Amino acid sequence: MRYPSSVFRHKTHSSIVISGLTFAILFGLNGCSDKTAEQQKRAELAAQAKLAEQQAELKQSAERQANTQRDAAITMHEQASSAKLRVMSAESRPYIAQHTTSIIATPVLNGDWAGAVPPERNRFEKQVQNGIMVAGEIPVSTFAIDVDTGSYTTLRRMLKEGRLPQKGTLRVEEMLNYFSYDYPQPSKNEAPFSVTTELAPSPYNDDMMLLRIGLKGYEQGKAELGASNLVFLLDVSGSMASPDKLPLLQTALKMLIQQLDTQDKISIVVYAGAAGVVLDGAAGNDTQTLNSALEQLSAGGSTNGAQGIQLAYQLAKKHFVEGGINRVILATDGDFNVGTTNLDELIDLVDAQKQHGIGLTTLGFGMGDYNDQLMEQLADKGNGQYAYIDSLNEARKVLVEQLSATLLTIAKEVKVQVEFNPALVAEYRLIGYENRALAREDFNNDKVDAGEIGAGNTVTALYELRYVDAGNLANDKLRYGYNPKTGHEKYSRDEIAYLKLRYQLPDATQSQLLSYPIRADQKVKSLAQASDDFRFAAAVAGLGQLLNQSHYLHQFDYNKLSALTRSALGEDTSGYRHEFMQLIDTAAALAQTQRAPIKKSFDAGDKPFPPEDKPHQQ
Repeated sequence: MRYPSSVFRHKTHSSIVISGLTFAILFGLNGCSDKTAEQQKRAELAAQAKLAEQQAELKQSAERQANTQRDAAITMHEQASSAKLRVMSAESRPYIAQHTTSIIATPVLNGDWAGAVPPERNRFEKQVQNGIMVAGEIPVSTFAIDVDTGSYTTLRRMLKEGRLPQKGTLRVEEMLNYFSYDYPQPSKNEAPFSVTTELAPSPYNDDMMLLRIGLKGYEQGKAELGASNLVFLLDVSGSMASPDKLPLLQTALKMLIQQLDTQDKISIVVYAGAAGVVLDGAAGNDTQTLNSALEQLSAGGSTNGAQGIQLAYQLAKKHFVEGGINRVILATDGDFNVGTTNLDELIDLVDAQKQHGIGLTTLGFGMGDYNDQLMEQLADKGNGQYAYIDSLNEARKVLVEQLSATLLTIAKEVKVQVEFNPALVAEYRLIGYENRALAREDFNNDKVDAGEIGAGNTVTALYELRYVDAGNLANDKLRYGYNPKTGHEKYSRDEIAYLKLRYQLPDATQSQLLSYPIRADQKVKSLAQASDDFRFAAAVAGLGQLLNQSHYLHQFDYNKLSALTRSALGEDTSGYRHEFMQLIDTAAALAQTQRAPIKKSFDAGDKPFPPEDKPHQQ
């Protein structure tokens, strides 16, 4: 059991008093020859000792009473803060909620909090990396697209804090899709996104090729988005009090508010031990009211996120805009630890609301009890994007620069299927998209959930493949069912693969099909001849695979990764690629540190460490 430091001080003081009196008793007994005087002296000193103990107990009791009064004062302050908000709501704006609960409280921090959080308390799901497939056995690869970026920004935070992610927890596709690439703009009159392919030698393994598939959604300015009905679902539990959480969230939403106008409706729901409504359909251009509501938020209590989600969807239905954007934006630092915490139930709720035209975007903040898996899956089921906000720059990127992509879905249920030609391709491996894999038959099933593309989003996928005539195959050739003399004749000698995509328009229920042959003659002879975007995408995927400790990289390391990245920085007007270069250097240094542990134990005792007389022995 733990006690406040003041209790230890009082206990220590009491112990000193009692110990001193005990010493006095012994000293008195040894120094007095008269027995009667000894007994009288002993009785007096014992009485003094008992009085000192009583005084110490009274002092501790007074402190406990003071602590109780302080806790009561805090509770009164919380209730007064909530009451103040209700009074402000009633007297100023009609759309400010009239039933805000008392969860808006003063910041409460765990006494053990010291700014840094042990990484093991966070939850990042491990991915089972895709294996090398034999094109003659399984020629078809099918997956749903992904526009999330959270895995890259959580990695960036970890590296800046001086630690590496756990093995297998990075989603490489989210690292790839954090960056934009110079894919051609599509025409709105055709498909909502363009399709690009590029083929070049792989940097990861000799005698292998790398195929890049890129999608680019059409651009849409904020003025063209139409009316938006946005519900901010904000976590104000006690753990949100640190500067990288609620204060950063408040500033981030103020940035977003600056992009809105009179046709937009904004509601704010907050949740901690309970959920409450702060704003109920405020006008998007009423920045004074919106900012005032955000500034009054403070952190306290546990996390009842499930109740908050239900309340947020109620407001989204209340202010639903036909033909406009209807979206709940969830911002939190962690898990839902009160109320309904079953992941399947939450996902079912989000999926059901998606069917009614209400999407869900998730924004992650801070670390601690952070549930990366929950944030990603909720956004996936809600036809939305999952982003992790680790800085004001990232908030600006997601909520200002890419606001249209964050809010407006231009194509839903987007699936990719690639059929490889066994006459030319012996083996292939999809890099990333492990939790987006679909069965072959799912491609033609419009009821199977897939991914969404927002306005201006880019999506990139990489396949590493080995040609039939290359050596060092990972799999042995089959003895049965394969005739190299006659089997080749039914395949085209000009195509290495056939690419198909299915998508639905936002208001449609039936999918449309796109198809493109990928020709063998489009390859370049060397990696240096590939585009900057191709090489940079390969570098991003390379870092993800190195940190995931992939066993499929045989001729690739941090030195080659660094050289590859530096050759592909391009113009980089936003500086994101140069920042990535710095993260590579940090990751390489941390990885080197982990590979060189101290092998010999050293008992320092009273000696300096490391020893001054000889160098450290590896």
